[in-house]
Amino acid sequence: MSTVKNIVLVHGGFVDGSGWQAVYRLLTRDGFNVSVVQNPAHSLEGDVAITHQVLDSQDGPSVLVGHSYGGAVITEAAAGNPNVKALVYVAAFVPDKGEQVGELLGKYPGSEIPDAVDPVPFPNQDGSTGSDLYLKADKFRSAFAGDLPVPVTNIMHAAQRPFSASSLTDVTQDAAWHTIPSWGLVATSDKAIPPALQRFEYQRAHARGTVEVRGASHSVMISHPEAVTKLIERADRGTRR
Repeated sequence: MSTVKNIVLVHGGFVDGSGWQAVYRLLTRDGFNVSVVQNPAHSLEGDVAITHQVLDSQDGPSVLVGHSYGGAVITEAAAGNPNVKALVYVAAFVPDKGEQVGELLGKYPGSEIPDAVDPVPFPNQDGSTGSDLYLKADKFRSAFAGDLPVPVTNIMHAAQRPFSASSLTDVTQDAAWHTIPSWGLVATSDKAIPPALQRFEYQRAHARGTVEVRGASHSVMISHPEAVTKLIERADRGTRR
């Protein structure tokens, strides 16, 4: 029987690890050792490398959880790692090898993200110019967190972590869901990643369990932490032999 007690949580774009606060509290209450990855979201390669470091620091097997773009990160980071026993996708991207997140985003209609972002240029170390993407103040709540109170989304907007435009075009190098069992959560009122895309991805990955949270926005881990926690713990039980 598996004895998974480590949960590693990976955030997506426009937020940082603090978005997992409520889920963290519920999981630790239930006896899990929880680590929260803080990715800079400047490149898929860099975020995968940081996630590797957190995974390598775990004592024993882990369940790896990704929200939004964090789904792309865990998809690649878990590949070839025997200590990752399950993948949990929370309103997430689930790319296959060779795919780009930006391509997936355009597969189904309904995302408000393309019209909500404000690109801000920054210099790369090689002298080229990159773009950090921010969500506009008047678009943030609708596109990202429509089921949360305005005072909460105002703070989220003010504290948002920019998301590099290059992360949308970085190519996924490996897809761990081909060999590691996965679970998925669909946020049915998601205006960032269309629910139809989430369903397609989870079906393609042969997810062992999929749940739909009615009325949930893209920020479902904040608005419905109990549902997210329940799925993670379901994935933990699913690793037991």
